[in-house]
Amino acid sequence: MIDDLMQRENYVLAKKLLDVSHAKQNAIASNLANVETPGYKRIDIATDFEAQLKKVASVNDVSGIKNLEIRTVQDLHSPSVRADGNNVQIDQEMLSMQKNAIQFEFLANYTSTSLNRLKTAISGRV
Repeated sequence: MIDDLMQRENYVLAKKLLDVSHAKQNAIASNLANVETPGYKRIDIATDFEAQLKKVASVNDVSGIKNLEIRTVQDLHSPSVRADGNNVQIDQEMLSMQKNAIQFEFLANYTSTSLNRLKTAISGRV
């Protein structure tokens, strides 16, 4: 019974989005760590991930959501901000970090609330 609840689309989707947020945080941290590295190209989550996620979520494919691969790729399209070819813009990365932190907090609260409701339903007390 509990396994069925943990396999619901909303919960599985929230867990996957938490994984995405974690991967995004790692990418941003790598970009910031390499802001002075000559020739470094920033990394980010693959641009096709969002489209794939929308596709499997729209058809309620829980196993599809679980099996989506979160890939990081080099951003070769952003213009270089330094003469040595580095394309990391520190202000843009800091903005992305803040946005990602807000999204992570929302998702963490959502999953925590879901688990607390389940705990209340099982135990019968708040």
